[in-house]
Amino acid sequence: MDALDGNAIAGTLFEVFGSEMTTAVGTCANCGSTGYVAEYAVYLGGPGVVVRCRHCDSVAMVLVEIHGRSCVDAMGLSALRASA
Repeated sequence: MDALDGNAIAGTLFEVFGSEMTTAVGTCANCGSTGYVAEYAVYLGGPGVVVRCRHCDSVAMVLVEIHGRSCVDAMGLSALRASA
């Protein structure tokens, strides 16, 4: 399965967070690297969306829709900051 970039989930992230999130900066909880959400590797082929760190390939976020409600697990990020 080929990875897309974080721009592929821009609409979903906007629905969840209420603002543009592809320009937000995430810090990987595993390796400590930082980067724009747009730079993360995104996999859409499963029952949910998996977002992985481009540096260490660990899972940064998982997005799923359950009973019409969008849910985000961002335990793979130690920080997520909106850009200025």
